Amino acid sequence: MDNNIYWLWFTNIKGLGYRRRRFLLETFLSPEAIFLLEDRVLLDFLESNRMGAAGLEEELKRSKQNLAAVERYHGGLLEQGIRTLSLEDPEYPRELREIHAPPHVLYLRGTWPKADLRVGIVGSRRSTQYGRQTARILGKELAKRGVCVVSGMAVGIDGEAHWGALEGGGETVAVLGSGVLECYPPSNRNLMERIIGQGAVLSEEPVHAKPVPGLFPKRNRIISGLCRGLVVVEAAHKSGSLITAHDALEQGRDVFAVPGRWNDAQSEGANRLIQAGAKMVLGVEDILEELGIGAGKQGENSEKIEKTLDEREKMVYSCMSLEPIFLDRILSITGLQIGDLMLCLMQLELKALVEALPNRYYVRCP
Repeated sequence: MDNNIYWLWFTNIKGLGYRRRRFLLETFLSPEAIFLLEDRVLLDFLESNRMGAAGLEEELKRSKQNLAAVERYHGGLLEQGIRTLSLEDPEYPRELREIHAPPHVLYLRGTWPKADLRVGIVGSRRSTQYGRQTARILGKELAKRGVCVVSGMAVGIDGEAHWGALEGGGETVAVLGSGVLECYPPSNRNLMERIIGQGAVLSEEPVHAKPVPGLFPKRNRIISGLCRGLVVVEAAHKSGSLITAHDALEQGRDVFAVPGRWNDAQSEGANRLIQAGAKMVLGVEDILEELGIGAGKQGENSEKIEKTLDEREKMVYSCMSLEPIFLDRILSITGLQIGDLMLCLMQLELKALVEALPNRYYVRCP
């Protein structure tokens, strides 16, 4: 019988939590060996090692009798394009296998990335435009360098990092705090389908598991565990992204953070990470250099852009950044007349270099 059947049986025994499963695997080595044990032997073994076996006897008996149903369930998963990767599977990510508490089974939709190097990008759901654009640029530039971008598919920073990777023509992996057949948030349905087509969506939870709060801290260790490095873009003082950063440090991963304004609550967590020793990210080159990847000619695009602009457009463009700037501020910096400035901004918009925002704000396009 396919080993995946035994793994699915083992990880879906009600009342047999992760700690007891790990203890049994360390002793008996495989779910198949555990399945072949007599129920009484298994229960006595747990009791004698103070692991507790209350309420398991009936569940063990019932689950073993229903192994054929587990086999049918596995077949149904395959028909829906869902694969299972167990700890024994050669395709199970090596980096994840080495963490303190690796998932015993992963459910996966899509194709596992070919890229050997993976970097996580996480951050606030209540992100600013600056944070979202930064995440998108980092995701795009890393993907163009052949780096797989890993995140959690949440609104805000996570979603933008995925979109950036997709725009960069690279691979991306979304680790869910729900089952892989549950899209959360529902507004990211299109993003989820794009990720499945250009990477993978995965979870350790049963495929129909709903996104409840307790599952998100659990999934954070998987995001960091899959990666060589983790980048935090905008995180409040008590953010889930800081839990992921803590997991990354415990797993021996490189931790990066994008700085923000000192008085911005959404950047307090990231700023404090830098204060505590995280690598400051001022551009994708900082990540590539730390991970030992050649940064290449990162300035080429800027040079090409500069050649397409006249002197006034260059002056206006140089005022712009990923943070919105008020029209009056641009007037003050450049000293241009309002008519000349509006003409320059219109030309920059037509060249897809600048975007006009509500209330007379402008921002540089990523």
